[in-house]
Amino acid sequence: MSLEKPRPRSRRISIESEEERAWIGFYRRVGHDPGIATEVMSQLESDPEMKRTHLALYLCCKESLRRHKAREARDQRIGQFARWLCHGVFVRPWQSLLAGLHRGGDLAVECLPEAAEEPAVAQVRRLAREAEFATARTAFKQQAAAPTPASTEILVSPGAKASRAS
Repeated sequence: MSLEKPRPRSRRISIESEEERAWIGFYRRVGHDPGIATEVMSQLESDPEMKRTHLALYLCCKESLRRHKAREARDQRIGQFARWLCHGVFVRPWQSLLAGLHRGGDLAVECLPEAAEEPAVAQVRRLAREAEFATARTAFKQQAAAPTPASTEILVSPGAKASRAS
């Protein structure tokens, strides 16, 4: 039995040393990993005696979570600024350009030269002018063919005037 007593003590010593190494590991890791800090802090809050024993670890966890929260807030502000900058540099000019092109399309159409007429339309106009000319010409010929009293006197010979007068 005397041989068995030292063994449990050495086991206890080795368990205690491993436990100390684990706590030391927690001290090192809580500063970098907010997930571990949250978990260790919840464990320490659930056992008041353990919290008193490892108060420094508890405070390290709180500090780590506070730094993590500040880092996330800073990252959000940086991300918001980057989105604002990209929107201002890339998106807004593109939208303005598209809006200007959309509004300027009507102006550009008005600035274009007149489109050439279709040959059929030009032909119809030409034929209409010719028809008007033809009707005007026939009317003129009819007027010229119909003698007026003053014009007949001029055309008639002087002997014919005398025979008419009698």
